[in-house]
Amino acid sequence: MFFSLKIALSSLRAHRLRSILAMVGVFLGALALTGVQHVSRSMLLKAEHETAKLGTNLFMVRSGQLSFRPSGSSRVRGLARNFTRQDAKALLAGVPAARAGAPFVLATSPIRSGDLQINCQLVATLPSYATVRNVKAAWGRFLSASDEAERAKVCVLGASIARRLFGDGQGAVGQQVMLHRAGLRVIGVMEPKGADIAGTDQDEQVFVPLTTYMRRLANQDWISGVYLQLADSQAIEEARQAAATILRRRHSIDVGEDDDFTLLAAQDTMRVQRDALALVQTLGLLSSSISFAVGGLGILSIMVLLVRTRRLEIGVRRAVGAKRRDIVRQFMFEAGLMAGIGGGLGVLSSLLLVLVVCRIGEMPLAYDPVLIGSSLFGSLLLGLAAGAYPAWQAANVEILQVLRNE
Repeated sequence: MFFSLKIALSSLRAHRLRSILAMVGVFLGALALTGVQHVSRSMLLKAEHETAKLGTNLFMVRSGQLSFRPSGSSRVRGLARNFTRQDAKALLAGVPAARAGAPFVLATSPIRSGDLQINCQLVATLPSYATVRNVKAAWGRFLSASDEAERAKVCVLGASIARRLFGDGQGAVGQQVMLHRAGLRVIGVMEPKGADIAGTDQDEQVFVPLTTYMRRLANQDWISGVYLQLADSQAIEEARQAAATILRRRHSIDVGEDDDFTLLAAQDTMRVQRDALALVQTLGLLSSSISFAVGGLGILSIMVLLVRTRRLEIGVRRAVGAKRRDIVRQFMFEAGLMAGIGGGLGVLSSLLLVLVVCRIGEMPLAYDPVLIGSSLFGSLLLGLAAGAYPAWQAANVEILQVLRNE
């Protein structure tokens, strides 16, 4: 066996270019299979972590029709102005599993400090937002009940907004900023949160008391929606039915008419992410299957060519005592080595690529030993399958005819 392995290695070195070409297909197949599957799993893990950051058992009722793109970003169609704080109170009182709630208004607004002006997403809400959305201030404090009651001209900055306006978060506390035409005092800076699962950068948000925004800044009576914190994650369907009944009755929506609101749980956004990643994984499997098929055909054709060009070598080996099984073993070793080396290099390259992608994309690493082992074993098995026919051809070379003619 070791003699056959030695001859196989010598043959690969002697036919280096052909061997490399035969390995390319298997290399690409292992690279696509291992790389795409690992990156998809890392993206899914990141999405799960981002979902957890949204808040415990979070349930959102949003004015208008909210939809998600395959990329994960969201958009709102048909934004209605009939969603009020009374609707939010009715939901908090009527949804059985709701234990806390935070009505909110979302708007885009410029914010200015001195001569520096940038755009931000304005979030007008109540102090309960911090509990419902699982957020807290890194410096200073979040909004308080007295801020809400007094319509205080205060705000809390997201981490990126504070850094862009004042250089650092700690130095922003106590400063004045201009929002619309109103001067607001910065009372806190939020801890960094990054983008949520809907693609909204939470570090680019600015929080103000709901009454301050509705009466002092915008003079409006409608809100964008309400976040509800449910007591139990299993109560989402019950909450969905109760919220729909309450809002359809309050908004006088008849049977057969479309809702003018959206009910959304954190798990819903996860389902969108899972569907999108399932499509990516399917495309990865398809591309890797094609690459493996091309790689197998490449090894088969190269091995058939090698058998034809090495008939004299095979004849001489058989003449000096080598048996058919020795010839079969030699060519099976060659095919297996080509596929194994190609697959091994493909897996190793994909793992390095996954590491780089996860570092750049700030995603958790999710190496799967079973998937890695399966890719290596599948590559080796593919090589043995592709080398079986050429090995059979080599073992059945007619010794006397070869020695006489060549």
